[in-house]
Amino acid sequence: MTAIDVKKLKKAEKEAARHSAARNQISRGANAAFNVLLIVACILTIFPLWIILVSSFTSEVALTTYGYRLWPLEFSTMAYTYLFNGGSIIITAYRNTIIATVSGTIISVITVGLYAYALSRPDFKYKKFFTFFSFFTMLFGGGMVSYYNMTRSVLGLKDTVWALFLPMSFSAYWVIIMRTFYQSSVPEAIIESARIDGCGEWRTLIQIVAPLALPGFATVALFSAIGVWNDFRNCLLINDSAQYYNLQYTIYQTMNNLRFIKENASRMGGVNVANLPAETFRMAMAVVTVGPIIMAYPFFQKYFVKGLTVGAVKG
Repeated sequence: MTAIDVKKLKKAEKEAARHSAARNQISRGANAAFNVLLIVACILTIFPLWIILVSSFTSEVALTTYGYRLWPLEFSTMAYTYLFNGGSIIITAYRNTIIATVSGTIISVITVGLYAYALSRPDFKYKKFFTFFSFFTMLFGGGMVSYYNMTRSVLGLKDTVWALFLPMSFSAYWVIIMRTFYQSSVPEAIIESARIDGCGEWRTLIQIVAPLALPGFATVALFSAIGVWNDFRNCLLINDSAQYYNLQYTIYQTMNNLRFIKENASRMGGVNVANLPAETFRMAMAVVTVGPIIMAYPFFQKYFVKGLTVGAVKG
């Protein structure tokens, strides 16, 4: 092939690439329509959160009289003062929930990552048995009574912080997700190269596979964190002492107490409940419980959209 033929071939390739890019582009009108649609979707998503935030800083009387507004008519922090007053059980519950969420997420990522890595290896001798062993738990459960007796009596988790996250620190569903991610996103050639260079299983997992599997770990971590943060049942069943309540159950108890006072104020010797924050307290609790999870999403988002294995293997 002469130099002229090479130039013609390169020119033809450039023309084909330009035509392909032109076909993949959308028109300006369609682009503008998509931008408007996304803006409207963002506004519809943010609007309820803004209403909740504004309502939490509104006085109870103004909220009851005038309803929900885009800006507080009577600014008040009474709901947050009532929520975080001195010696409030909410502070203790918040601390327990943070400890449980962080600890439970770390344990989940480690246990699920190790279990799923073994199942993803084609040369693992007992892969079918342990796959069925984990999948079987998704089909059948022991029931509420056995769960109650096992966690409180056998495992001794009654009135401990461990009860808030240890029963939720492993999930067969997460194992399936992580195993699939290992098989589809971590090239086998990289693992084989590491073995040729003398790496053992632990070094291959920690130094080679784990950095490539960050999106999968982030997915498991996000599922685990949301599950532990929003958990209500374990605290209800296992813990009896208020010092080991989590945030969700404490808020449930507090709302019941407020509702009881509101409904029985006439029987309590004329107790003034007009300024007692009921609706605003509910909004403040929504801000307190939803806020940390919303703040955590941006830190995980980059791992969902970034292809870490792109270009890792050269053909």
